[in-house]
Amino acid sequence: MICSSIPEALAGIPDGATLMVGGFGLVGIPENLILGLRETGVKNLTVISNNCGVDDWGLGLLLNNRQIRKMVGSYVGENKEFERQYLSGELEVELVPQGTLAERIRAGGAGIPAFFTPAGVGTPIAEGRETRVFNGKEYLLELALKADFALVKAWRGDGLGNLQYRRTAQNFNPMMAAAGKITIAEVEVLAAIGDLEPEHVHTPSIYVQRVILGGHQEKRIERRTVRKGGAA
Repeated sequence: MICSSIPEALAGIPDGATLMVGGFGLVGIPENLILGLRETGVKNLTVISNNCGVDDWGLGLLLNNRQIRKMVGSYVGENKEFERQYLSGELEVELVPQGTLAERIRAGGAGIPAFFTPAGVGTPIAEGRETRVFNGKEYLLELALKADFALVKAWRGDGLGNLQYRRTAQNFNPMMAAAGKITIAEVEVLAAIGDLEPEHVHTPSIYVQRVILGGHQEKRIERRTVRKGGAA
């Protein structure tokens, strides 16, 4: 269904919900949905995402507003408030190797309850966890991830919920769209039904329940690095 407003798109997300939020760094994040979620005031959220944004943008806004109880992610190095809340015991954190995180989400969307991976074997991640040996190599059991709601960002989408992503936004958004019980898609372009060629659809409409048109709020760079030019 096409939603006419952000509040309509986010309707029904309760305190304590588990959310998947797409994006890679600050690229491909559903920025308007995140801003809207901050305004709802919902709290005690478990958020599954590659990272937690930066201090004043992306998921960092929800963190600053004390709306996140637990964070499941793979990279948290750009957020000082994240570090403070974790070290003070205010935030529960589950760190997952990035490839494993992606596969756990993909498995959840595919209906696969668990899988074995070599990533993490012999590290603190594997302590107290089930391992098995296949063909002489040890593997660690990982459980699939699902969410009550998935918030994703797509380049184009139509009224049925078919989605098309661009570039780095394809890292997590497509698999999260399949793993949410209710998937809410923020799109930059709302196409007419039939305008998206079937072979260019990355997420079929069967996975998407709500679509909202949202433009860019602002272009952010997670970490700006520069190099001094050498002498000519």
